[in-house]
Amino acid sequence: MSESEVSFKEMLEEESIKSIRNGEVVEGTVIDVKPDEIVLNIGYKSDGIITRSEYTNEPNVDLTALVSVGATMEVKVIKVNDGEGQVLLSYRRLAAEKGNKKLEEAFENHTVLTAKVIQVLGGGLSVAVDETRVFIPASLVSDIYEKDLNKYKDQEIEFVITEFNPRRRRIIGDRKQLLVAKKEEMQRELFARIQVGDIIEGTVKNVTDFGAFIDLGGADGLLHISEMSWGRVESPKKVFKVGEVVRVFIKDIKETKIALSMKFPEENPWNDAATKFAVGTVLKGTVARMADFGAFVELAPGVDALLHVSQIAREHIEKPSDVLSIGQEIEAKIVDFNEEERKISLSIKALLNAEPAAAPEEIEEAPEAEETIETEE
Repeated sequence: MSESEVSFKEMLEEESIKSIRNGEVVEGTVIDVKPDEIVLNIGYKSDGIITRSEYTNEPNVDLTALVSVGATMEVKVIKVNDGEGQVLLSYRRLAAEKGNKKLEEAFENHTVLTAKVIQVLGGGLSVAVDETRVFIPASLVSDIYEKDLNKYKDQEIEFVITEFNPRRRRIIGDRKQLLVAKKEEMQRELFARIQVGDIIEGTVKNVTDFGAFIDLGGADGLLHISEMSWGRVESPKKVFKVGEVVRVFIKDIKETKIALSMKFPEENPWNDAATKFAVGTVLKGTVARMADFGAFVELAPGVDALLHVSQIAREHIEKPSDVLSIGQEIEAKIVDFNEEERKISLSIKALLNAEPAAAPEEIEEAPEAEETIETEE
């Protein structure tokens, strides 16, 4: 081939190869992938190289697990010649620019975004939107205090952009306002459908010494300790666990406050008390508490009766605790019943007095005198 023919062929090849410049966006096809770099055919006389740091912000990631040979990519030209005849490209910077544009539009339009939490920081969360970092302060992560934010790591969360200043690298997200708005909507829906007397299921959200707060799906209701059972509840924390689903009924509604109860009317132990606790009935009960004047005996959950100190024994008793103890089971007789005031009086003494008197001890008869035998003189 003559020299002129070679020159003409080279000119044709050069014309077929596109020209590129720094900052230009080009499309290429992946022809090789290594753990720390990607090689692209971008239709230029040299191949393009994307280093790990120009592909993602994630350190030490294996690029072979993310990119496959044959895939097409849109990238940005960083340097046409890196000194070794290769073109340096960046996927991350182009994605960040697109991300910034997306975030700016979301900021202006109050659009709700969804992104993955890539880092948990001391003061909040960091999420990535197309390789652009968004910071969500701890105070804006939830509508309640969150002591440990690690549970959000690698989770997808929704948020809105409340501050957008890419020049100062200050892009702030807010998740809290979405949660607040959602709860307000759920609260409106809840109050629109419930009324006093409704039976509803809820989830125990918090337990205190005075009661339990039940999440009803839009608002919390208070189940006071006095409304947990017809019987006596010493400690709510021994009865309920956070996360437990309970069945309650709505006792009262005042504005946004809901009072709950588990003392269902049909389970009221006083419903047929006149029959179960009629005067003269003898039954067993458990000593629940004591005072100087007597002991209160639980006959059934929610039904206590007074055993006066004068009715504990035949003999004089100074105070109930001298002969009785809390939790002790006793048997007594009902001597008074007042359904209107819900008062029942007991007596052990009445039972003792009703017992038959002990049979007198048999008197031992004297032995018959021995028969005297007279002898003849």
